[in-house]
Amino acid sequence: MDLFWTCLSFLAGAIFGSFFNVVGLRVPKKIPFSNDRSYCPNCEKQLHWYELIPIISFIIQFGTCRNCQTRISFIYPFIELVTGILFVYAYMKIGLHLELITALLLISMLMIIVVTDLSYMVIPNKILLFFLPFFILLRTLSPLEPWYNAVFGAAIGFLLIALIIFFSKGGMGAGDMKLFGVLGVVLGIGNVLLTFFIAACLGAIIGSILMIVKRVNRKQAIPFGPYIVVGALISYFYGNNIIQAYLSLL
Repeated sequence: MDLFWTCLSFLAGAIFGSFFNVVGLRVPKKIPFSNDRSYCPNCEKQLHWYELIPIISFIIQFGTCRNCQTRISFIYPFIELVTGILFVYAYMKIGLHLELITALLLISMLMIIVVTDLSYMVIPNKILLFFLPFFILLRTLSPLEPWYNAVFGAAIGFLLIALIIFFSKGGMGAGDMKLFGVLGVVLGIGNVLLTFFIAACLGAIIGSILMIVKRVNRKQAIPFGPYIVVGALISYFYGNNIIQAYLSLL
């Protein structure tokens, strides 16, 4: 039975990951995705169902469009695979409990944000506003301890980035600020601060490496969203353990 739910979790994650690619690529450009079928962004040929099988179609087609032979962005199978793995991990970590819904929604939002930020360097308000009511409802039904942790977490997450934007004169974007506000609802005070710390460390390390290998220059803007996503996932699943381990060292 456990194998069944594990396989189902991965399958659902891969399928939803495919949909998250579409949402992430179309929402920032205000392209309808609810009714239009998927198509090749280069030759605009509508894709058949067998060209849309998550992960498998990319492998079978050697990462190219069957019609125009243009390379397909690796972000498609990457998001499908990672979403599938994260759905499985969430199930294994939490089990069939109410909190699993929170975890799956959090993963879903974060995967869409990876796509939008890597593709357009933007975190759309529509995505955040879609997920926020669900997180508020779930934190009402399954509150953090203490109950006001989510409220203060949202406020602190939002204000922290707002202050950074103000004092750095645009060092971070408004999308990052709103994202931290939403994450604060899910994670609470300690874990939203931990998310920022992890994201900042990752950004500094990876950014330095990219400059050393001359992939980016000092004045070039790079998307911060993926680092926030990694920090948020680590904080959600392991944040309390990390914070307790840190406090035990003091």
